[in-house]
Amino acid sequence: MRPTGRLHLGHYSVLENWARLQNEYEAYFFIADYHALTTGFDKSAEIKQNIRDLALDWLAAGIDPEKSAVFVQSQVREHAEMHLIFSMLTPLGWLERVPTYKAQVEQFAKSGKDITTYGFLGYPLLMAADILLYRAFGVPVGEDQVPHIEFCRELARRFNHLYQREVFPEPQALLAKIKLLPGLDGRKMSKSYDNYITLGADQAEIKQRVSQMITDPARIRKDDPGHPEICNVYAYHKFYNPQEQPEIECCCKAGTIGCVACKKRLMAKLNEYMEPIREKREHFAANPHLVDDILADGQARASKKAAETIAMARDAMGM
Repeated sequence: MRPTGRLHLGHYSVLENWARLQNEYEAYFFIADYHALTTGFDKSAEIKQNIRDLALDWLAAGIDPEKSAVFVQSQVREHAEMHLIFSMLTPLGWLERVPTYKAQVEQFAKSGKDITTYGFLGYPLLMAADILLYRAFGVPVGEDQVPHIEFCRELARRFNHLYQREVFPEPQALLAKIKLLPGLDGRKMSKSYDNYITLGADQAEIKQRVSQMITDPARIRKDDPGHPEICNVYAYHKFYNPQEQPEIECCCKAGTIGCVACKKRLMAKLNEYMEPIREKREHFAANPHLVDDILADGQARASKKAAETIAMARDAMGM
C-alpha cells in the first residue's frame, strides 16, 4: 500500500485477507513509498509520517511481524536496481497501453496537476519489479489490478526467454471476495470524498461520522415505514451488526425504530468492533521503538531474499 495517510474501514477487508494469507504462506508486506512519489512527488514531506501511520494501522489490523516481513520499500535498495534492470528490456509500448495510465493522467489534469512524468509512466514496471524481486507466485489484488499482474507475467516471460534462464516464476493474481463497504454517503469510501471512518476511530469520531450518514430520504417522521435496502446505516449494520440486522430490518419497515435510534445502535457496535484495533494501535504508537524494530527486521528479511534474486538475475545476464 502507498503511504498516503491513515487507513479507513474500507481497507479493513483487504487487511483481513492479508492476515489470513500470512498464516498459509511466506508473505512480504511493504509500504510503497516510491510509489507514493509517482503522484505525490510535490508532497514528499508528508511521506515519513504517513509511513508511520500505515505501519500502525497494519499492526493494529492483524498483520503479524512474526509471520510476515513488514518493511518500507525504499529501504530495500534492490527494488530500485530491479526496476532499472527491467527498464532496459521493457518495450515502451507495454507501458503506454496500461489501461489505467491515460485515465489517471486525465483525472489529475482536471485538478490542474500534470503527472506525465517518466516515473508515473513506469509505475507498472516498478510494481512488477516489487513482485518479481521476491520471486512471488501470488499477489493478493482486486479485479482492477489484474492487468498489472498480467504485465508482470509478460515481463517474467520476456526476461526468462531473453536470457534462457528460469529466474522468475509467473505470479498469479490471488483474487478474494472482498466485501466493499460503502462510504458514509453511499459512494465508494474515499478520503477525496471525505466519506470515511478512520480505521481504529475513537468514540468521538464514530459518533460524528455515523451522525452524518445518509438514511432513507423518504422517511420524514420516525414512525414512517422505512426502506432499509436504500439506507446506508442499514448497509453498515449488515457488516458490523449481523446478529441484530434482521430485527432492525423488520423494525425499520414497520416504522417502529427511528433513524436516530438506529444510528445509536450502529455507533455502539462500531465502537465495540474498533476497540481492540484502537487499543493495539495505541500500544504501538506509545512504543515507537517496537515499530522501528519491526520495520528493521522486515527490511533485513526482505533484503536477504531480494539480494538472492538480484544475484540470480545478474548471473543470467552475464553481469
